[in-house]
Amino acid sequence: GIYVRTASWGGLAEEAGQAYKNIDDVAEATELSHLSRRVARLVPIGNVKG
Repeated sequence: GIYVRTASWGGLAEEAGQAYKNIDDVAEATELSHLSRRVARLVPIGNVKG
């Protein structure tokens, strides 16, 4: 399950996963423009802020 403890709903919304660009799209764009190359795929297991 997910446990959330926040001082404000605004702060929670700011850190929502949907607030960021799709990492696969970003990785593909930087690879196609020859700015980087993929060497591994990582999967987040948790997020701690504060």
